[in-house]
Amino acid sequence: MKRSILPLILLTGLTVPALSRPAAAVEGSPVLLHGNYCGPGNKAPAAPVDALDAACARHDACTPDGALAPKACNLRLQVDAERVADDPRQPTDLRMLAGLVASGAAMMPSAPSSAPRAPAAPAAVEVESTPDADLLPE
Repeated sequence: MKRSILPLILLTGLTVPALSRPAAAVEGSPVLLHGNYCGPGNKAPAAPVDALDAACARHDACTPDGALAPKACNLRLQVDAERVADDPRQPTDLRMLAGLVASGAAMMPSAPSSAPRAPAAPAAVEVESTPDADLLPE
């Protein structure tokens, strides 16, 4: 089962720039790589066609309109696509495409993190001992 890697390299070169553009940058009909959701834009409210398309749909739902996806959304797409790529029950062509989507998700630019910082833990309060505390029953 020896296949040329050239088609995969060409597809990667064409796909990565498309995957990195926000959906709003695409005018007219969406430029989809696979199914109803993989690629810039989507065909919502159409149902995803398979597990990879469902991962792309979750990514689209997580991405604000006209903006870059948060890093967590890109990471989830990468992990979900890797799961499809590693699933022997999936067709070979879908597994190869899922690997490509996972690689593209790993390279996608993401929105700057604007998560608020966790508040500092309150300082420890020292409790004073009172003479009456020794008299209380246990």
